[in-house]
Amino acid sequence: MAPALELKGVTKRFGEKVAVDDLTLSIEPGSFLGLVGRNGAGKSTTLKMATSLVEPTSGSITVLGHDLRHDSLAARRLMGVMPEDMALLELLTGAQYLHFVGRMYGLEDAEIDKRGAELFDTLDLKPGTRTLVADYSFGMKKKLALCAALIHGPKLLFLDEPFEGIDAITNRTIKDILLALQAKGVTLVLTSHILEVVEKLCPLIAIIDEGKLKGFGTFDELRQGGESLESLFVNLVGGAPRGGLSWL
Repeated sequence: MAPALELKGVTKRFGEKVAVDDLTLSIEPGSFLGLVGRNGAGKSTTLKMATSLVEPTSGSITVLGHDLRHDSLAARRLMGVMPEDMALLELLTGAQYLHFVGRMYGLEDAEIDKRGAELFDTLDLKPGTRTLVADYSFGMKKKLALCAALIHGPKLLFLDEPFEGIDAITNRTIKDILLALQAKGVTLVLTSHILEVVEKLCPLIAIIDEGKLKGFGTFDELRQGGESLESLFVNLVGGAPRGGLSWL
């Protein structure tokens, strides 16, 4: 069986800046990968390359058997993507936006209505029928971005900081949705700065620092003894400066 996602020697440069440096990893279908790293480590750039939004400077990326350099459209049809910046069409209503996304994936209007209503109900997203996305709260926009990533039934789901700005109740609902998807064989790749969430949700961990892969494997394989993911992360990427300010 082909890997759900495979990166081989992937490097991305922006001028003199090396954002991702010779990154190689492979995950099998049905995996749930937590991608972690400090700010600017290369996580979002890696996701943008894996979803064909940004082309690597060198290396290759394969998604569910499709080489992104030569067959990106076929790969995109199998993906769901929830980017950190969301990139929503804010002059549409939420329902209109889901129709736009659903039609892009070839869904019929009746199926879009059915799935959209179920997504809105499950995620407790209840905007007015004429409310534009521009007038949504930040949390509502996050929910809508997740709806758009799920509406076509993806085989591979990318989630960049999905819990940021989400209330505690919906947070639990999203976790249940993600675990149910994994149980059905969907592959998930999640980035989050909330290490406790990654530790509890993701059986597979990849730690990136300065564009380099510092650790990759199951949490039990990576840690020594009973250390937490936070301790493992700090040990691998370098100790954090001690807290405290000179005037406080």
